[in-house]
Amino acid sequence: MNTVSADKFDVPGDIGPLDSGTSVLLTGEDTDALESVFARVAAPADGERSVVIATDSRGRAVKRSLNGAKRGAGDRSAVLTAAGRSSGDDIETVDDLSDLTGMGMQFSALAADSQQAAAGFRTGIFLCSTIAGELDDTRSLYRFLNSTFLTEIRRSDGIGVCALDTSADIGSNMNSTVTGLKTSFKTHVDVESTGRTEATLTISDDDGERTVDVSV
Repeated sequence: MNTVSADKFDVPGDIGPLDSGTSVLLTGEDTDALESVFARVAAPADGERSVVIATDSRGRAVKRSLNGAKRGAGDRSAVLTAAGRSSGDDIETVDDLSDLTGMGMQFSALAADSQQAAAGFRTGIFLCSTIAGELDDTRSLYRFLNSTFLTEIRRSDGIGVCALDTSADIGSNMNSTVTGLKTSFKTHVDVESTGRTEATLTISDDDGERTVDVSV
């Protein structure tokens, strides 16, 4: 197992290790850079399992991204995707991103199966901004995150990451949405691309704010 200790999770790129129960709000305008950083948090190590809600990517593409962050991570992950079809490789589809009740039930079932299969649990949503764009009221998103996604992280003593493309049109003010979401998450990581394969991360948590340069 590659977890650092019983109550910490290894995350490369100077983001971790992260304490169990940590939730990360990941923001930025470059979706490729966001995906790279997202995978580092969500990719499970040996002895861990992960559940990813994918709004724009097919399940196999998500698994490849996780494998790029950590060898074999895709095989240890279940994906709930709004793109593509279900398959026997722990990939399920969600028909309607605006049906947060139905999606929450599917997510909770996958999370329960994953937690029975392994001691360490990771989860993530990529991209949360796509869900927000499907809703008439972003308050529904806040309720879903707090009652389902973040609750699952706390209950399992796992870690989770929610990625938000801040360049997306979500039908409401993005800055206000980010400000509102930050109150529910323990850590905020903002990703700013500084080159074709480089980015600067601004990490804000209980220890203050710091910046790190990473390859993406």
